[in-house]
Amino acid sequence: MSSDQSRQHPVVCGWRALWVIRGQLSQRAYLLFALTGMLLPLAAWGWLSASGLMDKVFMPSPVDVLLRLYSWFNDDDLLGDMWISTYRVAAGFSLSAVLAIPLGIMIGTYRPVQALLEPLTDFIRYMPAVAFIPLVMLWVGIDESSKIAIIFIGTFFQMVLMIAEDVRRVPVTQIEAAQTMGATRSEIVSRVIVQSAKPALLDTLRVTMGWAWTYLVVAELVAANSGLGYAILRAQRFMQTDKIFAGIILIGLIGLAIDQLFRWLHRKSFPWLYKK
Repeated sequence: MSSDQSRQHPVVCGWRALWVIRGQLSQRAYLLFALTGMLLPLAAWGWLSASGLMDKVFMPSPVDVLLRLYSWFNDDDLLGDMWISTYRVAAGFSLSAVLAIPLGIMIGTYRPVQALLEPLTDFIRYMPAVAFIPLVMLWVGIDESSKIAIIFIGTFFQMVLMIAEDVRRVPVTQIEAAQTMGATRSEIVSRVIVQSAKPALLDTLRVTMGWAWTYLVVAELVAANSGLGYAILRAQRFMQTDKIFAGIILIGLIGLAIDQLFRWLHRKSFPWLYKK
């Protein structure tokens, strides 16, 4: 092998090593790919808005959106809108989790409970949350509880079924081993099934938190006068496209921060899953 070939060979191997199926990435390589994935759409957006192919009314530039964010912060209580939206999502999601976790564990553990509740949950989860808005307004009113109720409806039934499926994935051999050692029914549920399913349960909560944010705009249709979703809907009426972009990006950034918090919590809680 020539000296030129020997100099090129490690580069080729290193590049190919990145594309090993379920391979490992260094932290530096991961951050590089992540940054590229974030910046490429931003660059394409900037190019499209500067090209003149689309009117600024329909495609504002990134600079226009930043200026709108600045004026929103100074003049329209941006921090208040962010806070109230985060509160609504957190409250609706927390209520879903408190009820869905024990119910999902019961459905995934006991066949009679599964037969009793899973078909009903499957039936309701296909109903769009927005269709419940008139009923929610009649039953709950138009205050904060109505927004929380819509987010709850949008996440609860999906969460129940995903948690039940996580519980059903616990290997039967673990349950049989606990039975052989004389564990009681409650001990098997609490010390075997729940403990084994914990990593999957936390992942399910992370995924359904994303769904809670997607229902925010729907929730803020209900007689809202604040919040990011309300600001987006109000901006639509006045053709403030830059504010629509700003609101969507803010929701995405808040959601990304929460998602990374869940990932960090997962790594800290279950470090053995991340050992090479």
